Amino acid sequence: MTLPFDLTPATALFMALAFLTAAFVRGYSGFGFSALVVASSALVTNPLNFVAVVMLCEFAITFQQWSGIWRAVNWRRVATLMIGAVVGLPLGLWALTGIGVDAARAVVAVYVLVMCGVMLMGWRITKPQGDAGHLAVGFASGLANAPGMGGLPIASYFAAQGMAAGTFRATLIAYFAVLDIYSLPVMWGHGLVTGDTLVAAALSAPLIIFGTWAGGRHFLRTDPKDFRRFAIGLLACLAGMGLLKSLL
Repeated sequence: MTLPFDLTPATALFMALAFLTAAFVRGYSGFGFSALVVASSALVTNPLNFVAVVMLCEFAITFQQWSGIWRAVNWRRVATLMIGAVVGLPLGLWALTGIGVDAARAVVAVYVLVMCGVMLMGWRITKPQGDAGHLAVGFASGLANAPGMGGLPIASYFAAQGMAAGTFRATLIAYFAVLDIYSLPVMWGHGLVTGDTLVAAALSAPLIIFGTWAGGRHFLRTDPKDFRRFAIGLLACLAGMGLLKSLL
């Protein structure tokens, strides 16, 4: 069997472990799946190869989690954020698809490192944010979703407002689903959805189903906030290695 994206057996195994780990993180903390997979893929291939793959996988994860979270979703936030994202995504894709593989790796790595720094600093928003703030963050999320990482600005934004953990997790999951429904056709138009995309998504499906289930079962005794910091640290390490690879 020919592996998608010209992966070797060794690099395919590495990506399988990345999918499993990322799914566990998503199941436990509600964020990080796409960022962890794309940051990992930058170490072994063009990270843009896996952008549409993770979006297809997000649908399976959302379907798996939906019955337990839909009552806690803040739909007004989701709708306002999406208005900004609709504008931001095409601009991000236009910029990112016009550069080479090493440049794409560097862009992904620097972006991830900056967002990890923001989340680890414990940035706080003390004043209530209206629709203008949501639109601006949604626009940034749309730009960042070009490399499949539109969730990090939203996760940082929500965490800074001290949202309740249940609402934080549920609203993130719902936003990811709506964002991906919009993003996939746009990415197909830019040539980022291919036969290899579908094969990779199908092969990874059992891993993400198990990983999300395991994370959702709260097998760890770690506080979700502490685990989120661990996940951010792991993501920063992957991004650092990706940046080093792009420079060398």
